[in-house]
Amino acid sequence: MASRIAAAATVRAVKGRKLLPTRAALVLTPSAISKVKSILEGKPEFVGLKVGVRQRGCNGLSYTLDYATGKDKLDEEVVQDGIKIFIDKKAQLTLLGTEMDYVETQLSSEFVFNNPNIKGTCGCGESFSI
Repeated sequence: MASRIAAAATVRAVKGRKLLPTRAALVLTPSAISKVKSILEGKPEFVGLKVGVRQRGCNGLSYTLDYATGKDKLDEEVVQDGIKIFIDKKAQLTLLGTEMDYVETQLSSEFVFNNPNIKGTCGCGESFSI
């Protein structure tokens, strides 16, 4: 399956915050849903975004966001408000209970993964450890 990078992502460790239990591995905020819809608008060849994880950065792991043309055999599929997010099998355990948000500030705009499973992050927020 061919994929292209869709967006950059930052990760934040969430301490002392209880996320509501859910059946989905990943929950999207209204801001994230809106941004994913706008990213996919006019691109009928892609059915959603795929979240993966790779070795990178000073803390070990970072999330990737790519365009997805379909669901791979071992991918977890999250459907929320009409959009599809596919989670690569290597990223599934690191994402359990995570909230995906889209944040815009004067200096940046990015997807942010608010993850209660993370033990540490690097200073810039691009990499994390479990």
